[in-house]
Amino acid sequence: MAVTKNRSVYVCRSCGYETVKWYGRCPDCGEWNSLEEEIRQQISSKSRSVSAAPAATSRAISVQRLQEISSDDSERYQTGVGELDRVLGGGIVAGSVTLLSGDPGIGKSTLLLQICQYLCGRLKTLYVSGEESARQLKLRANRLGVDSENLYVAATTDIEHVMETVRQLSPELLMIDSIQTMNLTSLNSSSGSVTQIRECTQILIHIAKNMEIPVFIVGHVNKDGAIAGPKVLEHMVDAVLYFEGERHQSYRILRAVKNRYGSTNEIGVFEMVHQGLQEVENPSMMMLSGRPTHVSGTCVACVMEGTRPILAEVQALVSKSGFGTPRRMATGFDYNRAALLIAVLEKRGGFFFGSLDTYINVIGGLRLDEPAADLPVALALVSNLLDQSIPDDIAAFGEIGLAGEIRSVSSIQQRVHESYRLGFTTCIVPKHNLKMIDTREMPNLNLIGVANLSQAIAVIR
Repeated sequence: MAVTKNRSVYVCRSCGYETVKWYGRCPDCGEWNSLEEEIRQQISSKSRSVSAAPAATSRAISVQRLQEISSDDSERYQTGVGELDRVLGGGIVAGSVTLLSGDPGIGKSTLLLQICQYLCGRLKTLYVSGEESARQLKLRANRLGVDSENLYVAATTDIEHVMETVRQLSPELLMIDSIQTMNLTSLNSSSGSVTQIRECTQILIHIAKNMEIPVFIVGHVNKDGAIAGPKVLEHMVDAVLYFEGERHQSYRILRAVKNRYGSTNEIGVFEMVHQGLQEVENPSMMMLSGRPTHVSGTCVACVMEGTRPILAEVQALVSKSGFGTPRRMATGFDYNRAALLIAVLEKRGGFFFGSLDTYINVIGGLRLDEPAADLPVALALVSNLLDQSIPDDIAAFGEIGLAGEIRSVSSIQQRVHESYRLGFTTCIVPKHNLKMIDTREMPNLNLIGVANLSQAIAVIR
């Protein structure tokens, strides 16, 4: 007869590291106060029988030739939301597991319930909520206009009940909101712990792969903005989507940080309104709406988000510092990159920022991560320092090196075409990119190629 005994272990909620002793700081990831106690049952070693021979009842796994496996990509389900389909790589893949995460109130549950209205036209959908009752879901559905007869709702936190419901109902799409509320009764740990999240996710993955059911999982985030739970959770699923945006702004950005079935460079842009999330088909117009004219310290940049060029307004403010050490602040732009550009402007351009506070802001909540944003940021800084406005029809893009040179950037044709389409008839581009631009469809375009920072600044002075 098997003898069981309880064993206390401490598990890091950030990385999943396990130890029998509590530490204030996780020895593996270095996170403070992240070790949580869990009580587990352990079978006594005396009751275990070890045999070197394989079990007689074991069965071999199914093996197929690679050439015999179908690679038809037509099994993608359109969600009815073009921005979401773009991020997913063309739609939902049968048997895939997608993790959707974001700040509280950002619109995760709203997005999933909205796509149910379109998907339920062809797919039987089961929506499992561990945070809201069925009546609360009905009120949200009424507000969003979701009234499909093919949508089934369940309010439970027991993953075993979810498994039994899936067997009986045989849905074609499963949504879990959220994974932190699900629990497995055979485990002694509480909901949201590392063990519960890992085991419940493993069960959902088993359901998705064996029954070819797409599964959407909503995940919470911690105070640092990362997905709550063990890091292994992101490795287990097929796609990880992040909802980004400020609570006080109506615009939301959906970004893929992992996607086994598509690109991770695409983004989707939404606007939160009373009726739910609406697609923003032209993000550039949204980013540039309300742009001031004839004001110093503003320049338009064009960045590539996957295959989509997006224009964004970069603003800079330079003022006299009231303290011994000047203040540097960057919103939507890397702080260290901003410090580097200021140093290059001082050394190679001859502009003094040593006793001046410097502020950089990207309008619309967009974050400029690629090097092509260097040149518009530098021009905005110089423009405000000299209190001289940049002409409203100028857009700039280029990478700045430590020697003050302007380096070439990728996708130059798409950037120039998008700028011209939105009315920017003058583009300051790296000189090495001039030969890559076809201007036959842009008759009034004025291209200015610059080889270094001094030439770029001379254009706006």
